Amino acid sequence: MRKAKGTRQRWWRWRRNPLRRHADIVEAWIVLAVWTVIVLGGTLVGLVTAHAADESFAQLRRERHSVPAVLVEGTAEAVPTAKGAASERVRAQVRWTASDGSTRRGRTLVDSEHQAGSKVVIWLNNRRQLTAEPPTAGAAAFEAALFGTGAALTFGGLTYAAGRLAQWRLDQGRCEQWGREWDQAGLQWGRKAT
Repeated sequence: MRKAKGTRQRWWRWRRNPLRRHADIVEAWIVLAVWTVIVLGGTLVGLVTAHAADESFAQLRRERHSVPAVLVEGTAEAVPTAKGAASERVRAQVRWTASDGSTRRGRTLVDSEHQAGSKVVIWLNNRRQLTAEPPTAGAAAFEAALFGTGAALTFGGLTYAAGRLAQWRLDQGRCEQWGREWDQAGLQWGRKAT
C-alpha cells in the first residue's frame, strides 16, 4: 500500500511548476539567503564580539594591579553600595604606600564589616589611580560568551526582520498582481454573461 502524501512538500518553490511565479523564486532565494546569513554571519559576529570582549577584559587584568592598604575608617556601619561574590562591598577611605614611597589616600570599594586600621587589598590602574578589581579569567570568559551570544542573536534577529520585510513586500506585490488579474477575469466573465 502506498503511503499517502502530506499536503506540505519540501522545496516546492524550487520545483518546476507551471503555476510558479517569478516572485516565488525570488522568495525562495530570499529565504535561503536570510538563513545562510543568520547562521554564518551570526556565528561570525558572535565569535568576533566574544573575542573582542575577552581581549578587553584581558587588557583590564594587565593594566590593574593589587596593592596592600589600610582602612582609615571603619566599614561596619557603612551602607553597602555593591554586592560582591563573597560579601557586601562599601566605599571607604583607605591609605597605601605608592611605589615612590609616598603615602596616598583615597576612597574605594572594600569588603564591609572591617574596623579602622584593618589591612585590605585595593586595585590601582597604570596611572596609579584607584579603580575596581578586574574580572577574573572565568568571569571574563562568561561575560564574553554572554556578549557574543547577545550580538549573534541581535544580528540574527535583524537579519530575520529584514528577510520578513522583503517577503512582506513580495506578498504585497503578489496581492496587487492578483487584484489586477481578478479585474481582467471579471471583465471577461462579464462579457460572457451578457
